[in-house]
Amino acid sequence: MILATLCYIRNGGKTLMMHRNKRPTDVHFGKYNGLGGKFEPRESPEECVIREVFEESNLKITPRLRGIMTFPQFSNGRDWYCFLYTAEHFSGTVKKECPEGELVWVQDSEVLNLPLWPGDKIFLKWLNQEKFFSAKFNYLNGELINHTVEFYG
Repeated sequence: MILATLCYIRNGGKTLMMHRNKRPTDVHFGKYNGLGGKFEPRESPEECVIREVFEESNLKITPRLRGIMTFPQFSNGRDWYCFLYTAEHFSGTVKKECPEGELVWVQDSEVLNLPLWPGDKIFLKWLNQEKFFSAKFNYLNGELINHTVEFYG
């Protein structure tokens, strides 16, 4: 099981996205994604997302938990559990270099047109709601087979 965080930072009608284009062995290679990553020992989800976003972008964020997502056997037969955040309050300047990919501010109206995982095109729309969600996305060989979701609040 892999525990991870994912954060979409928004500012002025744009979202900070990472084009995962630096490591060909990356399961996300070639796709755009939010910022985040895997938990370190003894970290809470909030500590993880704050650390990961800072390491990747140099931004200090105030995260808002929006949902929890499960991706059974997503990579190498391992289940991923992902805590999904947004952040509209942050400080700092986005750094120019990130070892995982290129950081780009994208117009919100263009985000869904980027090369994304199919499930991302579904859950990104849910971030416009004021409801918390728990979702499960089933992939097989990189293709989305199905998904389920429960909304709360």
